Amino acid sequence: MVEARVERRLAAILAADVAGYSRLMGVDEEGTLAALKACRREFIDPKIAEHRGRIVKTKQQTCETEKPGSR
Repeated sequence: MVEARVERRLAAILAADVAGYSRLMGVDEEGTLAALKACRREFIDPKIAEHRGRIVKTKQQTCETEKPGSR
């Protein structure tokens, strides 16, 4: 019998709680979203790339990521 090779994948869910998120969105939605995107570009995206991962899905303050499993 031939065995199929299975690729392992690790998944991580990153949930960020932004203090005052609702208030900030109410005061300046565009500015708040711009600031959050800047934080993601500066801090989160480089760490994901460092570990050869990728963002699978984002929703509000949650970011699901995936990276290749270790062998």
